[in-house]
Amino acid sequence: MRRHKILTIIGTRPEAIKLAPVMLELQKAGDRFDSLLVSTAQHREMLDAVLRAFQLRPDRDLDLMQPNQTLADFTSRSLAALTRVFAEESPDAILIQGDTTTVMTAALAAFYQGIRVGHVEAGLRTFDRRHPFPEEVNRRIVSATADLHFAPTERARANLLREGLAADSVFVTGNTIVDALRLMPVEGPFEAERLRSLNLEGRRLVLVTAHRRENHGTPLRAICQALRELVEAFGDLEIVYPVHLNPNVQAVARGELGNCPRIHLVEPVGYPDLLRLMARSYLILTDSGGIQEEAPSFHKPVLILREATERPEVVEVGAGRIVGTNAERIVNEATRLLRDPKAYAEMSKALNPFGDGHAAERIVAILKEQVAEPGDTQPGAKETRSRRKDPQR
Repeated sequence: MRRHKILTIIGTRPEAIKLAPVMLELQKAGDRFDSLLVSTAQHREMLDAVLRAFQLRPDRDLDLMQPNQTLADFTSRSLAALTRVFAEESPDAILIQGDTTTVMTAALAAFYQGIRVGHVEAGLRTFDRRHPFPEEVNRRIVSATADLHFAPTERARANLLREGLAADSVFVTGNTIVDALRLMPVEGPFEAERLRSLNLEGRRLVLVTAHRRENHGTPLRAICQALRELVEAFGDLEIVYPVHLNPNVQAVARGELGNCPRIHLVEPVGYPDLLRLMARSYLILTDSGGIQEEAPSFHKPVLILREATERPEVVEVGAGRIVGTNAERIVNEATRLLRDPKAYAEMSKALNPFGDGHAAERIVAILKEQVAEPGDTQPGAKETRSRRKDPQR
């Protein structure tokens, strides 16, 4: 049986985190797959740090990031560059994760060339095209062009089936973020000197991440206002805010919070340190999708700084609450958890609804069936949809 070539495409830190367990599983299946990693470097510095943490290196680094790039600029460069890579490598399939511009352009480039597309974390929806922006539209485009849909939950699978996708192309695998957590050590000191210098003894740590495009400007200023009010109201709070490198985020965060006592604005931290921050935190405020999935594993209540979430499971199990970007509401919800032990306990005891840490194994097992099938030796066979079985059903 010939080895089948799989190209895994990444561009941002969350993609690298969630695809790292899959890439490591593909390496174990070296007798079946020739696995190559392609990076667009949509987020250069933060992406490279994650790859180092998982001891992974791109086989092809397209280095497409440019300062202050617009969505249209990056989309056009990424689509053209990935089209060339796919033509040169002629893979049997590509793997993508999530809903970034890298993911959307990779799916289109592969679709145009008749290359099979496997989409990890498929089926997430808010049903609001503007929240999150542009991810909600990106993920819908990917679902329309992908062939194998690896849904993290039954709800995500149901979303895809309602959109008319074939049931035998959708597989419930769990979320690979849980796999990634199991691969990273969280014990021991912080790696970053800035974090090691913090005096957290007897303090309650609040971890904040806020960077989403739809929160730029006025919403982010309101979030900053809420953080100021919280440290003024609670003398035992220490807020750590790793500030995204996007200039639109840096300018507002440092302008609004740069001189606030007990609000620590730090450079983006490595993935192991981010997990250590979560493990040591009392409460998490975030507009990140990935942290909504990670927080329940640490039994940390999470307040979601968005108007909608494509991960409603975290709200349904009681581990998270959507608070939006209104300063008063953020302060009220955080105050409730900081003052009411019973309310805090109810949220912190919720179980992680996103899987058991074996999603990557299931994905690679499905790829062995669906891509590395006996007799699948011609490019035209990439369109075959036969013998797709959901191992979770």
